[in-house]
Amino acid sequence: MRAATVGWMSAEQQHRDGQAADPGPRSLAQALRERDDASLAALLRARPDLLHPVPADVTQLATRAGTRASVLRALEHLDRFSLQAAEALAVAPDPASYEELLGLLAGDDGDEEVAGALPAAVALLRDRALVWGGADRLRLVRTARELLAPSASHSSPTGLGPSVAEATSGMSPGRIQTILAAAGLPGTHDAVSAVAALSALFADRERVAELLDQAPEASREVLGRLVWGPPYGQVTAEPAAHLRWLLDRGLLLPTTPGTVVLPREAALSLRGGRAHRVPEPTRPRVAVAAERKPRVVDAAAGGQALAALATVEELLRSWDEGGPAVLRAGGLSIRDLKRTAGTLEVPEPVAAFWVELAYGAGLIAADGGYLEERHDRARDDEADGADDEGGREARPRRRTGEAEHYAPTPEYDAWRDLPPAERWAWLAEAWLPGTRTPGLIGGRDGRDRTLSALGPGLDRSPAPEVRRRVLELMAELEPGEAPDPASLLQRLRWERPLRSAGTRREPPAPPRTGARPAYGGGVEANNPEALRTRLTEWALLEAEMLGVSGRGALTTHGRALLGAAGRSEGAGAGTAAAGSGAEPPRAAVVAALLAPLLPEPLDHVLLQADLTAVAPGPLVRPLAEALAVLADVESTGGATVYRFTPGSVRRALDAGRSATELHTFLAQHSRTPVPQPLTYLIDDVARRHGLLRVGAASSYVRCDDEAVLDEILADRRAAALRPRRLAPTVVAARTDPRTLIEGLRAMGFAPAAESAEGDVLVARAHAHRTPPRTPPAPVPDGPPAPDATLLTAAVRAVRAGDRAATTPRKDASGAEAPGGLPRTSAAETLATVQAAAMTGDSLWIGHVNAEGAASQRLLAPLRVEGGYVTGYDHTADEVRTYALHRITGVAELAEEAGGADQAR
Repeated sequence: MRAATVGWMSAEQQHRDGQAADPGPRSLAQALRERDDASLAALLRARPDLLHPVPADVTQLATRAGTRASVLRALEHLDRFSLQAAEALAVAPDPASYEELLGLLAGDDGDEEVAGALPAAVALLRDRALVWGGADRLRLVRTARELLAPSASHSSPTGLGPSVAEATSGMSPGRIQTILAAAGLPGTHDAVSAVAALSALFADRERVAELLDQAPEASREVLGRLVWGPPYGQVTAEPAAHLRWLLDRGLLLPTTPGTVVLPREAALSLRGGRAHRVPEPTRPRVAVAAERKPRVVDAAAGGQALAALATVEELLRSWDEGGPAVLRAGGLSIRDLKRTAGTLEVPEPVAAFWVELAYGAGLIAADGGYLEERHDRARDDEADGADDEGGREARPRRRTGEAEHYAPTPEYDAWRDLPPAERWAWLAEAWLPGTRTPGLIGGRDGRDRTLSALGPGLDRSPAPEVRRRVLELMAELEPGEAPDPASLLQRLRWERPLRSAGTRREPPAPPRTGARPAYGGGVEANNPEALRTRLTEWALLEAEMLGVSGRGALTTHGRALLGAAGRSEGAGAGTAAAGSGAEPPRAAVVAALLAPLLPEPLDHVLLQADLTAVAPGPLVRPLAEALAVLADVESTGGATVYRFTPGSVRRALDAGRSATELHTFLAQHSRTPVPQPLTYLIDDVARRHGLLRVGAASSYVRCDDEAVLDEILADRRAAALRPRRLAPTVVAARTDPRTLIEGLRAMGFAPAAESAEGDVLVARAHAHRTPPRTPPAPVPDGPPAPDATLLTAAVRAVRAGDRAATTPRKDASGAEAPGGLPRTSAAETLATVQAAAMTGDSLWIGHVNAEGAASQRLLAPLRVEGGYVTGYDHTADEVRTYALHRITGVAELAEEAGGADQAR
């Protein structure tokens, strides 16, 4: 910044000393052409949209840099003060000197901070190709001026209106002369000089003050309301006396019937020369809300990370056999989200965040329809329009491929086998660059449709930029310091003041009443003005829930996460986290920093006499999976409580475990003696388990004890099963085996299924998986940032194309010809090309490709054979081959150009 300041002050000094000032370039293309390669590469890096496709030459680059879409994107990425400088240039004369720009930003009284920051702001505008010209002839790109300058219908972002000349462009000469007379100015012979005299009056601070000393108090109050914008007001056909006084003297000029405007020159005089009420040359400082010890922050985040892993595991385990149905419009129904929130024991907005995180990490996806027949409860009530009353009734059996459900992906199995720290790194690396925004769930889209979890319409391209920038600002503080959210938001608004205007434009939502929830469901999030605020709030909350931050401060592993490159394209997150060749350079660092904060998995539980088991921490996976089959989870938290019930023990027996194996398993993994009630429970359930055998006839029941079958046939509850005795030890039923087993269990029996050979069937958990799915790709905010290789190649191509476009050439008579597609006969083309190949000269050729697109190339022929010419193409900066029949003609270069080419 200091070097830039010195450069600008030197230019100002030259101007004050009366030295001859360099007029500078005459166009943006010339200004870009005079840049060196490093500066040109910096422009393409800052504005990557200019690279797609690579411009043919500098003229095309300048044209593309001045298009509306590209200028809008460039303005969106300016900081507050650079944008204020561009807005000031838009209301300044075109061209404007550096002193005029400084006066508009610092005012008549001057401002040292503005003077110190302005050189860097102007340099940034130059680097982004938004401003060009010398120090005394600064020009804003025409498209940017059109976007930021005021007009007859709207003011500029500075609150200034049109100039006197613009506001009086349709006014009659007689009316202008009347205004001059009322303002105390002598009359003129033409309207142009009259407008100039009025403009000079309003631009003179002292004369304006003298004029306003004569104004009524009410007139000065009107000007006070308009001076900082908006400068427009409404008047009636018969305005009041204080308004008539302003209209007569041109301090208010009519724009449309019933509308008047305060001229720009008068407003600037009343403002003391400032274009902005409050210039913001320095970036706001992020205040510290609390200071804590770094180890306390890391420890708190470690607990949050462990809870996050447990929550995601519980979510995926509950969907392991197939999750909720996919709505016809896509996404998760409200009922299924409520059910998931109940399973996870969290509020619905928080459940939506975990569902979206697992989806973004590639751990769950839609399966594309079931590949087998299976019973399904009413999971798609929202999609089918069913009411809540019928939600618990069993649906008919679905046919193959009829329904599409959410289920874990094959990547889930790889993720589950990773160490806890690497599993967390997988989730964090999916969260940081993700564009899906769970906080919008429950709101409305542009068509007034409800936004649902896992559904369309949740992508917001600014989300990853805001999320990463929030973490970067937190990282700039000392370890253990928690930022003040209000100052953090103020800083983000300074860095990207127009960012909200570049987001998806939705209709403004009606104001909400009552307290706003801390997370999720805000319909006002569709309002672009409120989106950045909500994104910042959500980023802070999500970082805390995930364990990236702890107690409001960024953690050690959170700082390392900012340096992680993320998942490689085409490789799953699990591949990166598992340490494959596509692993990000810092992924192992993140996992290594988090690992000491997570407790080691335990291989034991504490059995209690009330038929519960307490896991004082996370369990090793084999123990956790076996215990999940043998017992039901009663509560979670720092310690997980499992409860043993007859149903849970029967579930373990159905899974193929014997009573002896269960006793041995509990004795091996309990730090306390196995309670006698638990031993009795297992033995009692095992004694009855398998006493009844169920098979398919439609189905049958087989039992060696005839009295048990008599009891079943005598029970009225068995009537729905329609049993029929076929033999003293066999009863048939007109229902499928699964329904028969469920009915007998409801009657208090414990039947076991058997195969056609009579063997007991082992009922194992059915884990449903989707076909291989890739995680949802983030919606990019414009073109991706180019790498160094692409930038180097693009600069070379632009330079080569520029040389080709500006190289003079000769026509057929030998005279220098203007630019245009060369035209020669086929014989002349062949002879000229062959001669150039022998002499090593370069030619200007016209070429038409297979799609019919014509182009001009600067070619140095090397070889001519088989109807093709091969040579070095200076336009593309590489060796190429062209078909002779596609060459429209050739032209020799002018002598000085040829000599320069030979020198190169």
